[in-house]
Amino acid sequence: MKASYLKEEHDILRNSIKRFLEKEAYPYFQEWEEKQMIPRSFWKKMGEQGFLCPWLDEKYGGYEADFGYSVVINEELEKVGTGLIGIGLHNDIVVPYLYHYGTEAQKNKWLAKCASGDIITAIAMTEPGAGSDLASIRTSAQLSDDNYLVNGEKTFITNGIHADLIVIVCKTDSKISPPYRGISLLAVERDTGGFSRGKQLNKIGLHSQDTAELVFQDAKVPRDNLLGEPGEGFYYLMDQLQQERLIVAIGGISASERMLEITVDYVKQRKAFGQSIASFQNTQFTLAELQTEVEIGRTFLDRTIEAHMNGEDVVKEVSMAKWWITELVKKVAAACMHLHGGYGYMEEYEIARRYRDAPVTAIYAGSNEIMKSIIAKKMGLH
Repeated sequence: MKASYLKEEHDILRNSIKRFLEKEAYPYFQEWEEKQMIPRSFWKKMGEQGFLCPWLDEKYGGYEADFGYSVVINEELEKVGTGLIGIGLHNDIVVPYLYHYGTEAQKNKWLAKCASGDIITAIAMTEPGAGSDLASIRTSAQLSDDNYLVNGEKTFITNGIHADLIVIVCKTDSKISPPYRGISLLAVERDTGGFSRGKQLNKIGLHSQDTAELVFQDAKVPRDNLLGEPGEGFYYLMDQLQQERLIVAIGGISASERMLEITVDYVKQRKAFGQSIASFQNTQFTLAELQTEVEIGRTFLDRTIEAHMNGEDVVKEVSMAKWWITELVKKVAAACMHLHGGYGYMEEYEIARRYRDAPVTAIYAGSNEIMKSIIAKKMGLH
């Protein structure tokens, strides 16, 4: 059943990006996984085809596309592999901060290059001692003349190696109470003095996605790189995190659909005791149950996407979709790998990679425990 928000232009886009990825991504993705890096040349090709930030105004290099375009692009990238999430992060999570809170001068400086692939972005929230609890971050930015002096460390930063422009969450006022009122957002450019990258992190999954530590030691960031107003960063994050969680849910449902697709194909071909595995009742029941749950998740997600596109308040629904779908993707991955038997544990089978990539979706963009707390709050429970 096709979602009501998807129109003919979205179908045209899907066909276009599918053809592009069949030529430029699918043949190379395993190599990218092994090298633990997606080449910048791929980003440039995405930009040339109009697949980076298509929602931007034309004057900034976009074509004012609706969120349905983002849905289609993220779904098709996920079908290649979850390691491509850095592109969705750039398109639909980081660049919106620049667009919504940036000055006209900042937008003119950065946005067109974000759409072309000349600038790759990242957002740096998490620290070695602060994850979901943003109010406890310690990275500081002290104003000195026309610059902020930034000190601190960030970790688990998606696009951390490639990033040319990083939106960092920092404390510009450490004395104010409550602590979240002292949080601001600064855009840090690649060549900033005092800014360095730590090691690329060696992860269980998402091998092709470059994740890194970032270090700031009296990093001198121009005052003009402040996004929005000082001390308003926490509120900006709360506004934009809903779309980030929606992007994670979109990836999760697409990954679940892909795993079911390859597993159904596999069990039809694989034989045991003189018949296909697909003919066994246990296989049929397992896949029937998973298919049902995935379609229920897809239906709820599509409804939430439509409400988001209509500008409705979907904080509760996005939190529900994020936790439920990312728990589902782990369940689907485990069951589908099991149905592949010993072959499912072999690296040459896609399900092995999917199994490794699934768990982190329940952790990033706010852990699922945080999602449940938000839902409880919306229910009036605290």
